[in-house]
Amino acid sequence: MQLHNRTVRQDVRELGALLGDVLEEQTSTADFETVEELRTAAIAYREGSAPSRDPLHEVLDGLDPDDETVVARAFTSYFELINLAEERERVRAVRRASQEGTLADSLDKTVADLAGEGVGDDEDADSLPPEREDGHVDAEVVQQLLDDTLVEPTFTAHPTEARRKTVKAKLRSIAEHVETLDERRLTDRESGHVWDAVDAEVTSLWQTPQVRNRRPEPQDEARNVQWYLENTLFDVVGEVYKELEEIVAEEYPEVDVPKLFEFRSWAGSDRDGNPYVTPEVTDDTLARQRSVVLEKYRTALKRLSGVLSQDGERLDVGDAFEDSLAADRDRLPAVAESAAERYPDEPYRQKLKLMRERVERVEDVRPGGYADHGELIDDLEALASSLRGNGAGNVVDTYLSPLIRQVDTFGFALASLDLRDHQENHTLAIAEALEGEDVDYRAMDEAERVDFLTEAILQDEPVFDIEEPGDVSDTAGRVCELFANLGEWQREYGVAAIDTYCISMTDEPSHVLEVLFLADQAGVVSLPEHCGIDVVPLLETERALKGARRIMGDLFENEAYAAALEARNGVQEIMLGYSDSNKENGPLAAGWDLHKNQRRLADICDDHDVTMRLFHGRGGSISRGGGPMNEAMLALPSETVTGQIKFTEQGEAIAEKYANPRIAERNLEQMLDAQIRARYRSIREHGESVPEEWTDAMETMAEAARSEYRDLLNTEGFVPYFEQATPITVIEDLNLGSRPASRSGERTVEDLRAIPWVFSWTQSRCILPGWYSLASGMEAYLDGGGDEETLKEMYEGWPFFRTTLDNAALSLARTEMEIAEEYAALAPEELRERFFPRIRDEYETAVERVLSVSGRRRLLKREWLGESLRRRNPYVDPLNLLQTHLLGQTHRTPEEERTLRLTVKGIAAGMKNTG
Repeated sequence: MQLHNRTVRQDVRELGALLGDVLEEQTSTADFETVEELRTAAIAYREGSAPSRDPLHEVLDGLDPDDETVVARAFTSYFELINLAEERERVRAVRRASQEGTLADSLDKTVADLAGEGVGDDEDADSLPPEREDGHVDAEVVQQLLDDTLVEPTFTAHPTEARRKTVKAKLRSIAEHVETLDERRLTDRESGHVWDAVDAEVTSLWQTPQVRNRRPEPQDEARNVQWYLENTLFDVVGEVYKELEEIVAEEYPEVDVPKLFEFRSWAGSDRDGNPYVTPEVTDDTLARQRSVVLEKYRTALKRLSGVLSQDGERLDVGDAFEDSLAADRDRLPAVAESAAERYPDEPYRQKLKLMRERVERVEDVRPGGYADHGELIDDLEALASSLRGNGAGNVVDTYLSPLIRQVDTFGFALASLDLRDHQENHTLAIAEALEGEDVDYRAMDEAERVDFLTEAILQDEPVFDIEEPGDVSDTAGRVCELFANLGEWQREYGVAAIDTYCISMTDEPSHVLEVLFLADQAGVVSLPEHCGIDVVPLLETERALKGARRIMGDLFENEAYAAALEARNGVQEIMLGYSDSNKENGPLAAGWDLHKNQRRLADICDDHDVTMRLFHGRGGSISRGGGPMNEAMLALPSETVTGQIKFTEQGEAIAEKYANPRIAERNLEQMLDAQIRARYRSIREHGESVPEEWTDAMETMAEAARSEYRDLLNTEGFVPYFEQATPITVIEDLNLGSRPASRSGERTVEDLRAIPWVFSWTQSRCILPGWYSLASGMEAYLDGGGDEETLKEMYEGWPFFRTTLDNAALSLARTEMEIAEEYAALAPEELRERFFPRIRDEYETAVERVLSVSGRRRLLKREWLGESLRRRNPYVDPLNLLQTHLLGQTHRTPEEERTLRLTVKGIAAGMKNTG
């Protein structure tokens, strides 16, 4: 059966040609020829038929500002369209493999492996170890696996999405048209009409400003996250559950599939470094998300009313359903009377009318609304049970079950919000508020602070009035105002809507107790009966990671904190920061530190009989913890895999993973599949067994890599070199996000946020944060008596090391040293000669070592990714050279400044990555 009508090459060719037509029509033939000249010259050099890039430079040097703008817009628009073509190819690949039964990382294969059907018939390294000699895993174990599993993607507002919302909407429309051409049988006339629509959208795209004219506000970022939840994830979650239920039922009919997903968000609630996220913003986000999800339920119930038109005289609806309907009639007599008149012999429709009314009343002051989403599930379950009793199980499976899964997943919140702020702000707020109570908190040492906070939390009376904290600074006032609002939010929207508080730069036990204390003053915590929040320490510095036992051990033994944990079902969430630890230590040392300390945290939690949930603060780029999520999950130390996992999704990675429904569904399936496999291995293996020789090798490599990385950053002149050899000054002024690019405005690497740090290197095609010091670490190990054969064994047998090298290979493959040298030339000769040869040597050695250890001839193990880079590179080069041309000018006109910012957007689209 032919599933598709098109190929990726056809899409690229035809969309590119269409853009060329629009370009010539909207500008001029001369502009079109200029773009073509740049394109063909770039391809000629890449293919080896031109000796240098001099022809590219000659064309660019001769452009006036208007021509430069056209060139930047043309190549940026090209990448926007080519990204859609590659997205479509991803969908094709998934559909073909699904049809053929060859889809990797699939739930089908995992369940087959558990049932023993996949054991022994392949040599797949990811096959599950058998539970018994016949390979069959008992149903009780499978039920435990599923009961343990909870996957929590957490969307952040971190500013790495370079595209405007308007542009994304137009691109999504084009993508839908291309899907129609690819998957539907059309007449020539119908096909022509679709292409006319594509032509119109591309024309509109060309005429639409690519660069934002204002910095987005926190509400804009919250709406952006909400779009993916509302328009994609809400629908595909039910499909993932339905697929898993069908697969499990075939092999394990007695196993129930529990709740496996929960979605959370920082957009509109993350205050760390963002003064614009006020309580008003958070309240608006909570209200809007609730309104959105309630409208989804009302729509679903209305649609269901069109299905459940059964004749009541021919049914025995059952006592449970009768009782449920009678309760609603008593609760809403006027509505019940209206429903009975409209649907006199249709009890299901009467019930659905009452249910819609109860959903409607959740947001207003009228009585009778659902108290929580659990009550809505109870009503849906009553409907489902009655339908099954009347032989309509297929109706339940098709219409009711997906809706029940949606309500269970999204509740009345759409996505639960996590609050976050820097620990210094909490300490400041408490110190200033307590001054009015004649308590000198500043003068206390750590032990004294812990004792004071513990006693204060456990006593019944508040220590100070958090709504009226007295004469305090603006920062302290904002912290107190937030906590005062937290209790109101939980009363209005439910505890589950906003029940997590993350503390940036946690270094001491008191930093965690301070948040618990402030929540206690606000009435959100009342121990031992109630604790309304999970307090989540974010461990991101080397000191915090090394002090994990001191921090967490002291907390678990603290009387107040232990009571809070017990009230929260004994689950401790701990966040690990990938971005700042990488920026501080380099990729190899940071990765090893995180891996070791995950194991250490697992031991600490195990010692205190606490269930750990790791929260991985991953960015989109490799250097910020990015890369394939399913591979990362399988590479985690097995003792850390409790079944529950939480991780951040941010920036352009959200669009790449969740804009297209089929790709979103595939991502959810892969993550769920990886987590089930990882949890099964953790149960079977009871801890990671790694040869001491391997861990010793990693220690040697990590310390040498850390030393080389820090030496580079601390070498005199590095910051000025970075400032001139990358477009950091342009990126800081882009209207990407509501949060400032640096913490204090100072020009230091330490002060700069991880996102613009990585973004700048990515733009210059020298993706240093993803690989620098890797080679130095490996060379130090080999020079110290290690052998490459051991490294090869580590790569083959240790998922952590294999993933580390594979991720570095991705960054190395995206690095282009010839282009990076063009940026280096922008720096003064003295700085250029001091840094660029050092960076280039590290890169070349890293490439050599990764290839040798992995046994590959190419850096990329995925051919489709290599093909994508080969397709893109010739088109990114002109944008890079135009960017360096503009950066090299001492004075730029306003138009040239706009074009420079546009080159940033274009390169980001071409690289499919920012920060």
